[in-house]
Amino acid sequence: MVGFDNGNEKERNLDGEPVANINPNLSATADITTAATLSDNLGIGFMGSSKKAPFDIPESVAIQMIGQPNPTGLPNSDVVRPWVNGQDITRRWSEFWIIDFPPNTTLEQAARYAAPFNYSETNVKTERAKNKRAVYRERWWIHAEPRPEMRSHLVKYNRFIVTPTVSKHRIFDWQRHPFLPDQQLITFARCDDYFFGLVHSRFHETWSLAQGTQVRERESGFRYTPTSCFENFPLPRPTPAQEAAIAAAAKELNELRERWLNPPEWTETRVLEFPGSVNGPWSRYVDPKTADAKTGVGTVRYPRIEPRDADCAAKLRKRTLTNLYNERPAWLDLAHKKLDAAVAAAYGWPAELSDEQILERVLALNLERATEEAKAAKIKRPRGSRAKREDEML
Repeated sequence: MVGFDNGNEKERNLDGEPVANINPNLSATADITTAATLSDNLGIGFMGSSKKAPFDIPESVAIQMIGQPNPTGLPNSDVVRPWVNGQDITRRWSEFWIIDFPPNTTLEQAARYAAPFNYSETNVKTERAKNKRAVYRERWWIHAEPRPEMRSHLVKYNRFIVTPTVSKHRIFDWQRHPFLPDQQLITFARCDDYFFGLVHSRFHETWSLAQGTQVRERESGFRYTPTSCFENFPLPRPTPAQEAAIAAAAKELNELRERWLNPPEWTETRVLEFPGSVNGPWSRYVDPKTADAKTGVGTVRYPRIEPRDADCAAKLRKRTLTNLYNERPAWLDLAHKKLDAAVAAAYGWPAELSDEQILERVLALNLERATEEAKAAKIKRPRGSRAKREDEML
């Protein structure tokens, strides 16, 4: 129950305890609702692609598609790729792929990929015809919100970071091309272990939990968005040694988790081969020796980690990040503490701060950085009409 008065009431209680002040977000410590967006954090975090129609397909269908030829000579792998959503991160990959015509693809261009186009025309077009938005109906072969800005940033890197929009544990994970992230994932256009360590630290987790919104009961998790949880999170300014320490701790954490998720004793690497374009989503895996100079099409050799046998597959199904963080074994806890200590040193803060102290310090740093940016903006203000008039007067 939330109670209001006309301002005369001097006593305030929150969760049954007397407090000096109650903030708009129903907290009594740092008023994090006053945090400002920081320009240094813009253009990094993005929501994944929103399809609004059944473009996703089972792997068996996808593999058939990418093996089929077209009269145009174009490989279907240009528009068929693995797909990953939030549950694929917290659990295990569901082995679904997706038909993904790039955002500016015309109908005529899409039709050059016969099997993916025919599938979309049969399964997607009728669904989109029911949509209230005209642009979704008219451009039915394109994802509703394909996030071109996200794509243009992610394509620069060989890997990128993702976190589910909603999850019980705030987990960050690495993904690689050609995987296409779904709208239930927030992606970060960074490929360095240092940044991975910052967002996976306790400092960012505490901040994002406080800034996010709770979904039903607490066990269902919190919603994470770039605007409310990251763009206002001030990053440290470390020395080279501090940055290296964070990167090393983050890399170790990821390697330990990956070995637990996919033990080499239970898995093996198998290579999937099919035609692909040197400029397509599979470009990193096209064997240059096989590429045709005229068409730009060669052989994709895509290495995948797979279970050794059915028994291993059954055991691997239980190896999920949710199960791992529910259990939180000692090795995982120690790895996170090592990372947190490295990040704390970069901020110049004690490692053992309470959640309330973290929020207070992060907010103070946010406001400090916002003031710095405001001052810098005044010094470097754009050459607008007023500045021009002042120059003319002089």
